[in-house]
Amino acid sequence: MTFRKSAALTALLVTCAFVVVDAAPARAEAPNLLQLLFGKRKKQEAAPVPMVEAGFQAMPMVKGVAKPAAALPRVTGPSYYTYKAEALKPVEMFKLADPVVTGSIDDDRTPLIQRSPEGEIRRELASVKALAPVESGKAVETFYSQNADLIWVSGSQISDRARAALAVLADAESVGLDAQDYTVDVPSAVFDNADMVARYQELAEFEVNLSAAVATYILDTVRGRINPNRISGYHDFVRKEVNLAAALKNVSRSPDVAAYLRSRAPSGRHFQALAAELKALRAESEAADPVVIAAGTLLKPGESNPELANIVKGVVRHGSESLKTEHATTIAAYRDTPEYTPELAALVEAFQKDQGLKPDGVVGQATIRRLTGGDNIADKIFKVQVAMEQARWLPAELGARYVFINQPAYMAYYHDKNDEQFSMRVVVGSKANQTYFFQDEIQTVEFNPYWGVPQSIIINEMLPKLRSDPSYLDRLGYEVEVNGRPVSSTQIDWSSTKGVAVRQPPGDDNALGDLKILFPNAHAIYMHDTPSKSYFKKDMRALSHGCVRLAEPRLMAAAVLGTTVDDVAAQIKKGRNKAVSVPQKIPVYVSYFTAWPNKDGKVEFFDDIYGRDAYMRKAMDATRAARQAQS
Repeated sequence: MTFRKSAALTALLVTCAFVVVDAAPARAEAPNLLQLLFGKRKKQEAAPVPMVEAGFQAMPMVKGVAKPAAALPRVTGPSYYTYKAEALKPVEMFKLADPVVTGSIDDDRTPLIQRSPEGEIRRELASVKALAPVESGKAVETFYSQNADLIWVSGSQISDRARAALAVLADAESVGLDAQDYTVDVPSAVFDNADMVARYQELAEFEVNLSAAVATYILDTVRGRINPNRISGYHDFVRKEVNLAAALKNVSRSPDVAAYLRSRAPSGRHFQALAAELKALRAESEAADPVVIAAGTLLKPGESNPELANIVKGVVRHGSESLKTEHATTIAAYRDTPEYTPELAALVEAFQKDQGLKPDGVVGQATIRRLTGGDNIADKIFKVQVAMEQARWLPAELGARYVFINQPAYMAYYHDKNDEQFSMRVVVGSKANQTYFFQDEIQTVEFNPYWGVPQSIIINEMLPKLRSDPSYLDRLGYEVEVNGRPVSSTQIDWSSTKGVAVRQPPGDDNALGDLKILFPNAHAIYMHDTPSKSYFKKDMRALSHGCVRLAEPRLMAAAVLGTTVDDVAAQIKKGRNKAVSVPQKIPVYVSYFTAWPNKDGKVEFFDDIYGRDAYMRKAMDATRAARQAQS
């Protein structure tokens, strides 16, 4: 039993992988993954064990000798892509030349457009050439084919409504967008009365282009400029649909266009906090008195170091208001002395806890990064812009009750009644086994779970061992099936995994611990317990095979089930595998934000553990280039 536990914990203590859902024994549907890799094992001379036929073929013999085994295959995760931005397309205003629609051809019997400046401008719309994203262009075409009135022009001048819209577009940076995407050439207030045809053409062009810009602004502020699914296979979102034709109609009727346009941005407190942080960062130049701590500083409680004054300065500069209030006496009494006293150690521990670090009072590299503000202002601005863009992929309001997992923070948060009720440390996927970015709904809590081993782990991690030791899984207590029939792992010719399923029964050394919390998805990702409790003490916790390990799984299970931790413990104590549906499905956001507000509304910044912000930068640059090169 000792061997079984130690081997399982060191070699197979893994959770999710890349492809196969593990709630039940995996069934490989793909073609034979290891055909012709290596020959059958040498037949035992005594008491041979019959081999299970699982669709394998032995390697062909050459002059009586088996051909050498080929390199073992690998199952790899998704890829990152070269971002393809949407090109602008012509707005097909020429369709309005139909006299039944526009009245551009005089007909005394059907005077659809009156002889007025607006009417003359309306007649010019069909000749306007404009470019816009496809959805924006379609909305503009639809609006003007169904509505005779103009939105932005009154008489021979642009209207106050137009000026209000232009002001919002010019301020697009305040909500994390690029104002250059919505620039429109504005006609001069002074014009030549002798050439009114040219004036009407200029105003018609302005009318169409401003409508296209407004439609694009609404589209971008509601769902984002970037299509997340074009960034990588780790991004999985259904893009929001926006009824832009209806939005333009609302704009044309709204008594306060600016208020209407601003209302289309996400309304949640998280987005408001990000917008406020962006405004503050932009107003802040490089700090006149930055916190600087000497490189290589390592300070432990009880030691003495002249850098302590800068450490305390960093706590005061970057600590939360609640922290500074709680330790106000210690801060006020400090006189730049180098002695790291217990009181100062308690202050640093509180700061570390406040920042999501291990609160041990040891000032090392991770703590120093937080004390000095981590990123410079430009980096912080970019992280907030990325966060605001990504926030648009989620619902505008996250909901009154939900679970929010932020991978770069290595934290999970439970919200109920519109407030955060508790949070806990988590372990997420390693860089080689990244956790996806998506949203779903929690449906089930499973007590004393089986762990159905994904094919990727069978192939990448178990198969090399099984090749030399077919009894490997039997000795570890794993259950093996071939095409649904239970067998011993020694009965399988491990030259293939076709039709083979492996699962680990419930138990003390089960990779999923006592429970798992399921929100069925295509990526086989869920939250679960783990026997590896020591991982939660680490600051860097990107260590799993993709699933989310919880530091306090029973607390989370009790919350989503609407019960108590004691009741959860009683269910586990029974020792039976049991799945319980949650009373009400709960949104879960498996997210990736390197800037995100805490429960007090203060935006915190985190390391980009998977390098995804760099791909966001490329996507933003590609989008800017595609839009502005053609505009």
